[in-house]
Amino acid sequence: MPNLQLTRENTLPLDGLQGTLIGRAWVPGDVSGPSPVVLRADGVFDLSQDYPTLSDLLESASPLESVRSTRGRYMGSIEALLANTGSGADPAKAFLLPPVDLQVIKAAGVTFAASMIERVIEEQAGGDAAKAESVRNIVKAAIGDNLRSIKPGSTDAARLKAVLIEQGLWSQYLEVGIGPDAEIFTKAPVLASVGSGSEVGVHPQSKWNNPEPEIVLAVNSRGQIQGATLGNDVNLRDFEGRSALLLSKAKDNNASCAIGPFIRLFDEGFSLDDVRHCVVDLDVEGDDGFIMHGSSSMEQISRDPLELVAQTVSRDHQYPDGFMLFLGTLFAPTQDREEPGSGFTHKQGDSVSIGSPLLGTLHNRVTYSNEATPWTFGLRALIGNLAARGLVAGKSSH
Repeated sequence: MPNLQLTRENTLPLDGLQGTLIGRAWVPGDVSGPSPVVLRADGVFDLSQDYPTLSDLLESASPLESVRSTRGRYMGSIEALLANTGSGADPAKAFLLPPVDLQVIKAAGVTFAASMIERVIEEQAGGDAAKAESVRNIVKAAIGDNLRSIKPGSTDAARLKAVLIEQGLWSQYLEVGIGPDAEIFTKAPVLASVGSGSEVGVHPQSKWNNPEPEIVLAVNSRGQIQGATLGNDVNLRDFEGRSALLLSKAKDNNASCAIGPFIRLFDEGFSLDDVRHCVVDLDVEGDDGFIMHGSSSMEQISRDPLELVAQTVSRDHQYPDGFMLFLGTLFAPTQDREEPGSGFTHKQGDSVSIGSPLLGTLHNRVTYSNEATPWTFGLRALIGNLAARGLVAGKSSH
């Protein structure tokens, strides 16, 4: 299958540039480096002279007004930026990066009832996909598959917990799914995510894994949600199913976190209420001819985005450079890819597209994490690069 070329049509929101779209791009020059950018009708503009990092921009008093009042430096057309993004990108030209830099990448897990049941099934099956179907029938017979009416942390949730404990069916996933405390974990290190057009990595030892299409919030250090984008929280179901203590192995591998294509800032035409009503679509197409489509409706989330943000940042835990927060997914694929009862798992070469009308589409291709492009540009490299470009005071690492 040929590499997908990013275009305005397959990347931007349905309303095009009606919203305020910001992101990051690798900008060539005497010293090349990453810059915050904004998309406008007349092209892509580099904002780094005023805001060296995307975190700086999102930490401003009003990112929306900051973007509108900053002209920036013209870099080129949107078409040229997208066409040069992905494998085979020409380093002498600008290309798209994930729209995140200094922010910590956090994720909320088990926030939808349907996926919560699937996590219980993973646990009961011990991470063995072959056992999942029979376990699924047992678990659903006892618990049901509609827990949307149970408010996390409520009296009803406490009563259900008591009943399930009595039946021996209580689970750590139900604890965070309907208990008072949400599961909030660190998905990836700072600067470790990949953007649209890049490969995403699955651990080579995993035999049962899947994409997780999610809304990702851009939140500043004050806990204010400034906008939203899309993400793929690549997940190893077999690793996590064996033990929840393997969560970091299941979630954090090379190229296992994709974010993009752009952050849409909240403005007069886009708000948190739009996020609450978003539908996120997933399409997977394999070199073997396999096709899978799924969707996740934010209207079915168990905890409101504001609650998840409040459980992430507070007087108990601060994020001085802000954070990106994956909101979880309704989607947990059970469609058989090969023999009946085997369920879904990725194969190398799978094309994964995650889209939502107001946020555009994130495109990636699956490979093994040990074959994906190594992560080498960390915080020391970023600080040295910004210093070499005269964007911050300090000594260059070059």
